[in-house]
Amino acid sequence: MLPVMFKNSWFPTVFDDFLNTDLMPRANSTAPAVNVKEDEHAYTMEVAAPGIKKEDCQVNINDDGNLTIHIENKTESHDEDKQHHYLRREFSYTNYEQSYTLPEDVESDQIAAHVENGILTVTLPKKAKEEPKKLTRQIEVG
Repeated sequence: MLPVMFKNSWFPTVFDDFLNTDLMPRANSTAPAVNVKEDEHAYTMEVAAPGIKKEDCQVNINDDGNLTIHIENKTESHDEDKQHHYLRREFSYTNYEQSYTLPEDVESDQIAAHVENGILTVTLPKKAKEEPKKLTRQIEVG
């Protein structure tokens, strides 16, 4: 006699109901918002990462000539209640890395970055435009 296999449809939902609750929130896997603006002299990237400091950020040009932004933020907060001798710790760890293809008109050795109010701003200066050479000229007849 062969054993009979039953498909229990309740099995996955029991774990889903247990794990997918407000008691066990899901990890936030969203990337920070990035704004890119352009004027006649430069492109400017703004990466929103609240709570970051300049020590948390790395901005590099990789071997392929692409801009790489790496943000790593670790925070730890303590909340202590002396009356009940209760100590609560909350850890937060954020790691973000993204590579961007640079436009051809960017002066890559002049790229600058700074952090202010939780926003990483990367300035990508444009190469100076060359004036087209004038081909018309007066030729003196001798």
